[in-house]
Parts: sequence; structure tokens; C-alpha cells
Amino acid sequence: MPLDTPGAHGSAVDAEPLGEEEAEDRLRGICFKTGPPKTVGVELEWLLHDVERPGAAVSHGRLTAAADAVRATRLDAALTFEPGGQLELSSRPAGSLMACVDSMTDDLAAVRAVLARSGLEPAGLGVDPWHSPRRLLREPRYDAMEASLDRWGSAGRAMMCTSASVQVCLDAGEEEPGPLGYGRRWQLAHLLGAVLVAAFANSPFRQGYPTGWRSTRQALWADLDAARSLAPPGHHAPREAWAAHVLDTPVMCVRGRDGRPWTVPERLSFRDWIRGAGERPPDRTDLDYHVTTLFPPVRPRGHLELRMIDAQSGPDGWLVPLAVTTALFDDPEAAETVYRAVKPLAETAGPSPAPRNPLWTAAARDALGDPELAAAAAVCFAAAQEALPRLGADTRVQDAVASFTDRYVARGRCPADDLPDPATAARHGRSPAR
Repeated sequence: MPLDTPGAHGSAVDAEPLGEEEAEDRLRGICFKTGPPKTVGVELEWLLHDVERPGAAVSHGRLTAAADAVRATRLDAALTFEPGGQLELSSRPAGSLMACVDSMTDDLAAVRAVLARSGLEPAGLGVDPWHSPRRLLREPRYDAMEASLDRWGSAGRAMMCTSASVQVCLDAGEEEPGPLGYGRRWQLAHLLGAVLVAAFANSPFRQGYPTGWRSTRQALWADLDAARSLAPPGHHAPREAWAAHVLDTPVMCVRGRDGRPWTVPERLSFRDWIRGAGERPPDRTDLDYHVTTLFPPVRPRGHLELRMIDAQSGPDGWLVPLAVTTALFDDPEAAETVYRAVKPLAETAGPSPAPRNPLWTAAARDALGDPELAAAAAVCFAAAQEALPRLGADTRVQDAVASFTDRYVARGRCPADDLPDPATAARHGRSPAR
């Protein structure tokens, strides 16, 4: 049973009260599992729109029927649906970039065919440009999440119900220092991450109006709450920094057991819960669950989960961020080149953690209209194009990256710059994501 399954309790050992030192050891042991980078995965979230009337809200019953039809389809990827009805496909860890691409391509073709029979299509946009947040899933986890995030404003509901992303999952890296070492990759992720936000920004509209952000999705994440979406401070070693961050971040909820309701404590850190401040002692499964309620731009879960990229338009738009990110992390030559290119961005970022610092704010607001980010992106995409043949990428992947580079990166533009006004798109019966 996966750790983020509501109500999962695990073994008798897992149910024993958890000590503070044990919690720190557990976090340090599971967050960065090192070894030569050799696996890659991707999680693709999609909004679901009516093919003929993309601006019209799809009824709950119609989405439910479509979800049931997709669940009945044999897929290699794991299939889930998000609170607002967004569809998510999570690939298995693959031994190469092309193995991941081929597997997800087959699954997406099957999903698109099933949805088409229902008159629906998956739309690759970071934020729904038309619809207000509407939560369809009524489960204790999401009830608690909504109640917790509502304390900080409307960003939480918008994130839960109207956002979608491309999340690239890569090995944490080697124990030893160097371009593939886990410490270097962790630092790279938080600087290159801003470049990826800017290059793939694809959500300039919300509820029918321009927001002033190229990536409204990233702006929503930054506004989520005081701590939950932040990266750990950068002045500590990665394992220690992440362990402390997890324990010091407030608990989103305490799962109910034996039929009891879930509760939403206020300003109860996991560390304080261990020390006796909660209504019951936490155990290992509570800690594992707590980690799933943290949403930093890069989440270490044994591997690195890069969460900052907007969903991409078009049938193959997702290929580009997957290929580029994998190349820049897993090819040693590209990793070294890109690290030198993005290291100066640390001065712009300043001491505040991502995504709430000047670098990440500029990436979400201005995208590649920011000269510093545009210059870094040009180096990164050139390095990726050189690395892709070394990683075995086929011509389809190489051509997709080259086309994206020519259309956007070389011109200081991003996909958000091509999206039509939602009202215009709705009048013509087409989704901005096509």
C-alpha cells in the first residue's frame, strides 16, 4: 500500500511511537539514496476539457464515467485523479530516457483514445485558464488539505483543483563529489529549477483573465503557505537540511484511526508532535505521510522529484522538459557545463529559499524575458542538445528539443507567450493547449 494512501498504517513496528532521533535517522536514510544515476521517471498531470467546448465545465458525472473508462484500460504507468479531476500518469522508473519516453507514449495514446470516446481531451496547461477551483474528490485527505491550506488564502484550492505539471524524477546521484554527486545535483536542482520554470512557463491566465505571471502555477505554489512549499535552507548539508525541514514544518493533518475523523491542527510541527504536543504519539507511517504533504520545488524521496515545470501543450510537449532535464542531470559533461552556467544565479536568488526568492519570482513572472534567465537557458538547452545523442535519444526526441529551442529559447520566449486569450479560444471552440 503506498505511503500516501489515506489511512495506511503499515506493520506493528511502524505503528510504534516514533522518537525524534529515530525520525531524523529515518529521514536522512531515505531522502537521498545514492548510486550511479541510471533511472528516470516522469509524472504527467493533465486538465480534462471538452473537445468541442473547452471553456465549458465538464460535469462531475461525465468526468467520473471517463475516469472509470480510463481505469479499465491496461497501462504501464500508475493512474490517479487529482482533487479537481485532473488526470495523472506516473511512469515506472525506467533504465533510460528512451525507455521512459516509449512507455509513456504508449500509455498516453491509450488514454487519449479512451477520453476521445467521451468527447474529452487532456489539456497541457499549468493552470486551467477558464474554470474556478471545484473539488470533485471527497476524501479525508483532501478535506484536511483544503481546510489547512484555506488558512493562507485561495492559492491552495487553485493548486489542488486547477493546476497541472510535468514532474521529472531522477536518481539522487553518487555519494562522491563531482558533477553526478548528490550534493552537486541538489544544488543544481534549485538553480536550474528556476531556468526550467522560465523556459516552460505555460500558465498566464486564470479564470478567464491574464494574471501578470507567465507561470501562474508557480506563483500559486509560492503563495501556498508559510513553509509547506519551501525548499530547505541552503547553508546546511542536504540530508541534514531536509531532515530538519521535514520535522520543523507544520503538520497538515492527523489521520483518524478506528473510524475517528481526521483533524487539522494549527502550527503543530512534526518535531513538537513527537515531543508530546499532539493528540496521540506519531509513528513511522505518520512521518512518511507527512513527507507527502510537503511540496517544495525539489522533493527528495530516495530520488529527486523536480516539481516546478508547468504542464506542456500539444501531444508531445511533455517530451521536451523530460529530455532536457534528464540530459542536464545525467550526462556528466552537460551537468558540468550547466552547473557553471547557473551557479551565478545564486547571487540573484539571495539567502531566501526557493521558490520565494527573487530568482524564482522573476522566473515565474517574466520567464525568459529576464535577460539573466534567458542567457542561462540558452546554455542549458545547447548542452542538452549535445548530450541527448549520448543518452541514446532518438530523432523524435532530438527534433522536439531542437524545435522548442528555436521557437522559444533562442528568442527569449516561453509557451505562455503563444497562448491565446481564453475568451478568444472559447469562441473558436479550441483549447489554448492544442
